Amino acid sequence: MSSAYDKLQRILVLEKKQDCRNRAVFGGLNRFLVYWQKEAQQEAGEHRLSVGQIMALFDDYEAMSQEERAQTVTYVLGVLAEEAEAQATAQASPGPEAQGPKVVQPSEQEESLAEPAEETLADTSVEDSWHPATGGTGEQAEARVARRRGRPPAPPRAGETLSSPVGTLKGVGEVNAQRLKRLGIETIRDLIYHFPRRYDDFSALKKIQELQVGEEVTIVGVIQSVESFRTRNGTHVTRAVVHDGTAPIEVSWFNQPFLEKRLRPGREVVISGTVEQYLGRLVFNAPEWEPLQRQLLHTGRLVPVYPLTKGMRPRWLRRLMKRTLDTWVPRIIDPIPEEVLRSAKLFDLGMALRQVHFPSSYGALERARQRLAFDEFFLLQLGILAHRRIWRSQRGRALEIPWEAIREFVQGLPYMLTEAQDRAIREILEDMSRPEPMSRLLQGDVGSGKTVVAVAAMLAAVRNGLQAAIMAPTSILAEQHYRTVSELLARYPDIRCALLVGNLSEQEKARVQEAASAGRAHVVVGTHALIQDSVDFHRLGLVVVDEQHRFGVAQRAALRAKGGTARPHLLTMSATPIPRTLALTIYGDLDISVLDELPPGRQQVLTAVRDYRSRERIYAFIDGQIEQGRQAFIICPLVEESEVIDAKSATQEFERLQKEVFAHRRLGLLHGRMSDDDKERVMAAFKGGEIDILVSTPVVEVGIDVPNATVMLIEGADRFGLAQLHQFRGRVGRGAFKSYCILLADDPSPAAMERLSVLEQTTDGFMLAEKDLEMRGAGEFFGLRQHGLPELKVANLGDTETLEMARKEALALFNVDPDLSRPEHRLLGMAVRRFWSLPDLS
Repeated sequence: MSSAYDKLQRILVLEKKQDCRNRAVFGGLNRFLVYWQKEAQQEAGEHRLSVGQIMALFDDYEAMSQEERAQTVTYVLGVLAEEAEAQATAQASPGPEAQGPKVVQPSEQEESLAEPAEETLADTSVEDSWHPATGGTGEQAEARVARRRGRPPAPPRAGETLSSPVGTLKGVGEVNAQRLKRLGIETIRDLIYHFPRRYDDFSALKKIQELQVGEEVTIVGVIQSVESFRTRNGTHVTRAVVHDGTAPIEVSWFNQPFLEKRLRPGREVVISGTVEQYLGRLVFNAPEWEPLQRQLLHTGRLVPVYPLTKGMRPRWLRRLMKRTLDTWVPRIIDPIPEEVLRSAKLFDLGMALRQVHFPSSYGALERARQRLAFDEFFLLQLGILAHRRIWRSQRGRALEIPWEAIREFVQGLPYMLTEAQDRAIREILEDMSRPEPMSRLLQGDVGSGKTVVAVAAMLAAVRNGLQAAIMAPTSILAEQHYRTVSELLARYPDIRCALLVGNLSEQEKARVQEAASAGRAHVVVGTHALIQDSVDFHRLGLVVVDEQHRFGVAQRAALRAKGGTARPHLLTMSATPIPRTLALTIYGDLDISVLDELPPGRQQVLTAVRDYRSRERIYAFIDGQIEQGRQAFIICPLVEESEVIDAKSATQEFERLQKEVFAHRRLGLLHGRMSDDDKERVMAAFKGGEIDILVSTPVVEVGIDVPNATVMLIEGADRFGLAQLHQFRGRVGRGAFKSYCILLADDPSPAAMERLSVLEQTTDGFMLAEKDLEMRGAGEFFGLRQHGLPELKVANLGDTETLEMARKEALALFNVDPDLSRPEHRLLGMAVRRFWSLPDLS
């Protein structure tokens, strides 16, 4: 080993002999390590424990308990001894290796652990700069800073746990507890997992004489003078002159009179902010500041910026967060098994939590985020796998598939099925032939022919003496399905279809309910009305859920429960193309069939991207289409005008168009704040031709077939994702008439226009979904909650590498301990249940 590492080993041996009382060197081990770090970095050679790793391991050594110190010292001595033995063996062996010591490469995990310690404030200092506090170099000053130690964090109060109310923490109180509650923070655990939304980079430490206007920097200096005064308009100003040995600078704060007592002349301070200019001289106005100390929270580092609420100050929350982390992080037991962390080369949980809140470098922040994102993906996948296992363990009905009847059904269609449709029918029927209940997602673009695939499965169920039910999110969609299914099954007079929706009369509802209960209705199409307690089925064998993301998990489970003791097969359908990685995450408990071909003869919608200069020509084009007997959609991003968002609103645009542009046409308005009955009434009027132009918010994204609608104008198109725009486009081109989609951008910047132009080039929904994920991220793609899954705080579904890694590790663990019942996995099982907000996995 190098002389620096030899010296460290001798000191640690002495420290261990003295029972780790931090007396092996004068001033303590941390003071020694400040100087040792410099010496070790100057020496050549690589070690199993890097310099940064050593510094990270002994960080806060003075605040550790004696037992923690002993564990740390013993571990480091053990590694150093192994390294010395390996070097001795290498030197004694013949061959080329005998020429020098064997270099043992540190693992990726070790190198990653070094990042936080190697990019500290001390490393960003200006070498050999005079420091006013000591008269020595900047390095010496920072060595003194590093020697300053705070008191050990106070232990938790008696009976306090991570689930305790956040109000029990010192300094919170009832008022602040209510403020924290508005941010969704009710427990100590909630606070620890309240992550920064961004970071201010105040890590660049500079001499005052080197400052330039507009820079965001940090300086360290001594306060020379302080004064307070009021301006003519009554503003209270506290002004200080700070000197760092190279030059002075004026620093001002406003309406904070208490600062005069804290900013005492001769006090060392750290100032972080933007350099400004006043009357030809450089100044700081209202910067962040704090006394020079070992651990900086508000300056001299990547400073966390948290979501706040009214009455809450950022500095208060930062201090509370730091105090809470210091107390609780050492006591948090990592639920992720050690072998998983080793395999995935991840930070330990304590390190990740510290670094995500108060990162010592961008590298450390990235590793912390990766660890926390992995946790979310890992817990998500374990929950999904558990749901899948529970579903498959239930008793289902194995169907005898009437292949001949299915062939006759397909051959009797007035069109040829695509290869994708044939493949999907085969996959679904094979699932239904098994004793465990099917749980499959049929995913296909608008117009890809999902309904006919579902009807083939319904036919198989009915020919086995069972019933089928299809649930749609709205009455209009249910009626549409009812007509389509009835037409496809019209050649089978023995198969009776029924419709059950909320707007039926009580007498009609009772008649349908009785037919379903008696088994005389073989296929029942409906809305949420299907899951009411008053609805029973005789022998429900297949459940089809259309636009399944519009239903909650409980609603889908309620319909499945109608099958009695033998669970019905479940087929869910979605017209939203979803990239494979997202589908694996969101629908990991389902098998997936994809319709990636459109039936021949499907109308292509001509798409054009335009800016505001084309508005009048677009209106004239729409008017011309209506003159020919067609109809049009106009989509607006908002319901009502907003002072915050500069975008068109549906209500204001409806009124303007009705009065100024299309006064001679019949306009309708549709938005999400309308009641379900009002929305359905407007949609029915548009479908019936009583409305020429429907002005709508994105609520129309997935809706009815209006074959006569040929124009889709989307205002503020740059505010929507490509996948969502593609869904809007799918509302037209459903008839025999040439159809058009016009994307009108609020922001006609080159980047916005280039992104929208992708829609001009392709109608492939899956390709657009992948592009959308790549360009906007999964957070913009859609929320998880609408799919019945927990929200992700850190993980980004576009991070396919971490997602795949978590999925692989979850599958491996689940295969050996699906119940998470082994002693070493019980904490993990609790974490899964907590993440899913479930009392248990069933």
